[in-house]
Amino acid sequence: MKKKHIIDAKGRVPGRVATEVVMFLMGKNRADFARNKIPEIEVEVVSSSQMLLSAKKLKDKLYSHYSGFPGGLKRHSQEYVVATKGVREVLRRAVYGMLPKNKLRAQMMKNLKIND
Repeated sequence: MKKKHIIDAKGRVPGRVATEVVMFLMGKNRADFARNKIPEIEVEVVSSSQMLLSAKKLKDKLYSHYSGFPGGLKRHSQEYVVATKGVREVLRRAVYGMLPKNKLRAQMMKNLKIND
């Protein structure tokens, strides 16, 4: 049985919400924390559409993606990402970047649910 944590993102900045989510996904709030194990925890973020996004960061923050081919570096502003994929994608990318870069990251991301 997975334990469920619900985090309200209303009126909060995505980075602050992401750090709280990552702490639960990694299990750092538990006494039996181990880096090589994924805890039986599911994290649900509610009211993600009401997060605070600053106007300056919407224009200045860039997300990069490289296809692997010459000239294949794509950069999109946060404003473009919000317009095409929604505010929940900003939070998802913030959480993804804060998790450890190893084989467990994809499994930890499966325990994250982001609702509007």
